Amino acid sequence: MAEANRSWQEVAATAQELRDDSISRIYPPVPDVPQDLAKNVTGIPKQLLTTDEVLITETAPEDLITALASGEISSAVVINAFLRRAGLAQKLTNCITELLPEEALSRAKFLDDYYSEHRCPIGPLHGLPISVKEHIGMKGKCLNGGFVSWWDHKGEEDAHVLRILWRAGCVFYARTTEPQTLMHLETSNNLYGITVNPFNRDLTSGGSSGGEGALIGLRGSCLGIGSDIGGSIRSPAANCGLYGFRPTSYRVPVKGWTGTMLDGEQIVAVIGPISTSLDGIKLFLKTIVAAKPWLVEPSCLPLPWKNLELEHSIGQGKKLRVGVLWSDDVVKPHPPITRALKKVVDKLKDVNAIEVNDWKPYKHDEAWEIIASLYFADGAKEETDTINASGEPWRPLSKFIIQENPYVKTLSIPELWQWTGRREEYRGRYAEVWNQTATRTGPNGEPADMVDVILAPVGPGAAPPLDSAKYWGYTSQWNLLDYPALVFPVSKVDPDVDKVEEGYEPMNEKDAFNHRLYEPEKYREAPVSLQLIGRRYEDEKATFEYIKSQTGLPFDTGT
Repeated sequence: MAEANRSWQEVAATAQELRDDSISRIYPPVPDVPQDLAKNVTGIPKQLLTTDEVLITETAPEDLITALASGEISSAVVINAFLRRAGLAQKLTNCITELLPEEALSRAKFLDDYYSEHRCPIGPLHGLPISVKEHIGMKGKCLNGGFVSWWDHKGEEDAHVLRILWRAGCVFYARTTEPQTLMHLETSNNLYGITVNPFNRDLTSGGSSGGEGALIGLRGSCLGIGSDIGGSIRSPAANCGLYGFRPTSYRVPVKGWTGTMLDGEQIVAVIGPISTSLDGIKLFLKTIVAAKPWLVEPSCLPLPWKNLELEHSIGQGKKLRVGVLWSDDVVKPHPPITRALKKVVDKLKDVNAIEVNDWKPYKHDEAWEIIASLYFADGAKEETDTINASGEPWRPLSKFIIQENPYVKTLSIPELWQWTGRREEYRGRYAEVWNQTATRTGPNGEPADMVDVILAPVGPGAAPPLDSAKYWGYTSQWNLLDYPALVFPVSKVDPDVDKVEEGYEPMNEKDAFNHRLYEPEKYREAPVSLQLIGRRYEDEKATFEYIKSQTGLPFDTGT
């Protein structure tokens, strides 16, 4: 091991020096931030950047694409604005592993020269800045996955997903933080420290794609790439008031990333987007699918992006049927989440073409038992060995998900088969629950006119205080079922309205822990988000254009 002769502290110091050096190479220099920071730092970039830089970095990705494709603005100007705002985001939330000023500006110049010569964009993402979670590999760049002992690992090639986006014309300029083990719903590691929430620095930005959440939440990026095996795209998107999408497995290519247990197929991790806009999510997905990734990565399914007939038929005899999951009956959501659900449901009920019904959760506690037993089939040996190899300390949430997790056991091959069988059997039972919502039978005897999507919390509260994100059930449930899910912003916590539910009797210890967490003032100004879940490989249904257009979402986010 190349780092064996250095302490973990020395390796971490090197990592931070290289990150800081990458920021120092940005010109004009990234401004210093105030020493005494308020909890909410989202307004600081507007105070320190130029008017043009603020305008550019607060433009939605689809509008940036239009301006870049028309020659209204140059890629070089756009990229430099985002580099400077990303540098500020690092100083405010600790979300960056490295910026790429030379490579990004060189790429921007190439694209600008191409446009000058051909008078047209090079591709559908011409000049668009995209940020990338660190464990998604870039050729020749560090690929540590949040482990100190992997600091000397380098990407052998650009990840497949990056190559597709590059050919479409984008610019990669920022790499972002992730937690030790990649198995936290927060972002904390010993190389870079803790990434915090820009809306309230006492709270987490989420995880494991929390660097992306904080960066995009501060508008240091408009579109970023994360990954998700238990909520790692949806948690940061929700905590930072963004759109985030967990696709069904094998729709977005993953070749070229790193992590422990990388080839395990019991619970399949996915790559997906986080963005400031819904159109940014769809732009990413359509670009990836249009490239036919299955021709290069055979595990990807040959499914083109479908232009849904559903939205065209709504109001013409067809209603959009929405099931509402108020609670998973394991951990009750905090008052701000329930208030957001009620407000969205009230809006939906006012739309004649939408039918709303309650969704009864089906044994979500059993779902956690199954997925938690399948996460670490080797008894977490690879995770444990990789942490211990450098002598770095275990982060609190690494201890929680591995050492304190009663379901972490070394499985024999027959036991692995057994748990995988339980996964499939549970998926079948949940499918039957969904099928029972049908209102008629189709021509081949199949259930028809079922619930189209489920509206649900993303977590049992808004962004939790640091080191306390210990309940995964509202996101991991859909990983077990392999259902696509879209997170979208709704509102913010208002301590004057979102009072503690006095006299509440918790259902169990997990519920009691979550109930004790909620002190309204601690969550002030934290974004409140929800998610929309579709059935497996019905990803297009979960991108809720019709619902958004009919309800005026988001409400009162202040962003």
